[in-house]
Amino acid sequence: MGANGKLVRSIEEIIRGELSSAETYRVLAKREKDPHKKKVLERLAQVEERHAEEWTQRLVELGGTPPQIRKVKPLFGWQAYLADTEKVLRRMEEHEDEAVSRYLQMQSLGDERTAEIARRVMQDEEEHEHTVRALYSASGFEHPAERILKREHWHVRGGSWIGDAIYGINDGLGAVFGIVSGMAGYSAGSASGHQTVLIAGLVGTLASALSMGSGAFLAAKSEREVYEAELARERTELHENPEEEIEELSLFYQLKGFSEEEAQAMARRLAEKPDQMLKVKAHEELGLSEASFPNPWVSLLSSMVSTAIGGIIPVLPFFFARGWTAVFWSAFVSVLAHFAVGAAKSLVTTRKWWVSGLEMTAIAFVVGVLTYLIGVLFNVHV
Repeated sequence: MGANGKLVRSIEEIIRGELSSAETYRVLAKREKDPHKKKVLERLAQVEERHAEEWTQRLVELGGTPPQIRKVKPLFGWQAYLADTEKVLRRMEEHEDEAVSRYLQMQSLGDERTAEIARRVMQDEEEHEHTVRALYSASGFEHPAERILKREHWHVRGGSWIGDAIYGINDGLGAVFGIVSGMAGYSAGSASGHQTVLIAGLVGTLASALSMGSGAFLAAKSEREVYEAELARERTELHENPEEEIEELSLFYQLKGFSEEEAQAMARRLAEKPDQMLKVKAHEELGLSEASFPNPWVSLLSSMVSTAIGGIIPVLPFFFARGWTAVFWSAFVSVLAHFAVGAAKSLVTTRKWWVSGLEMTAIAFVVGVLTYLIGVLFNVHV
């Protein structure tokens, strides 16, 4: 009786979970604008509801009473309604994986009829896990590996040394201009003020250049390492479960608008060339492409040199002038350089050049004024 009671309670919990999963998929389907993805989500909801019906029938056979649920709530609460669809889908993938583990345990409870249902439902849950992964991958969402690898705000994916150079100049210019302005405010009126500003600017330039260069090098190198690791994982999955991988690739193409027959034909055609299929899977599922990786050494040099060029601009006037004259010319050339860099950024951001230039000019003005005032405050209180 005790074992039967444990089985009944387990099934009751499963029914609640299946209904909540179905409701989660329905909520996501209502939020989804793409008709292909909406259809897939609705299909997943229908399958989860069918699972709940099967388990309800088994519960009645065991003498149990179906749980009375006034209103089925989706998993993850408010997140199902408001959070990014990507985040909800990733959590649903984890939930489906947990469901597979739960059904494996159900098969060991000693009840053959229950084990039979668990085996059948588990196959559906495994398929759902692949489907959910395909949904968020085909939607153009960013893979966690890409988030980890994303560099500081100056980094532009795609391996463009031009992008690295522009953003390197931007960071070097902004950081060192702030240092020079702050030190000018701090050392105003002192005999050693000129030398203090000059040394601080040069050290800041060197530190920024080394930091940006090493960061660019490590980021580019890490991208390739993660790509190779993910490629190895995909290669293993393709070797161990070829049919599942073909089905998953087929689903990717269906989500992109191909019919089921066309998607299956394309997937099986690719399966005849495992190496090509491997690269396609890595690109479709992870958004990673070997051709887009920057050369680590090119990234290092372009970022380091450009950051040094940007950093030296606010310092240059202090080589030729002293006192307020040097401060004035440093601010003047720095503001002009900020406008030029902002305009150049339009090459990689596609924004209007003058809008981007004026934006950077405004930022330069704010940075210069704030850091100068902070320097003055420190001078007063120290």
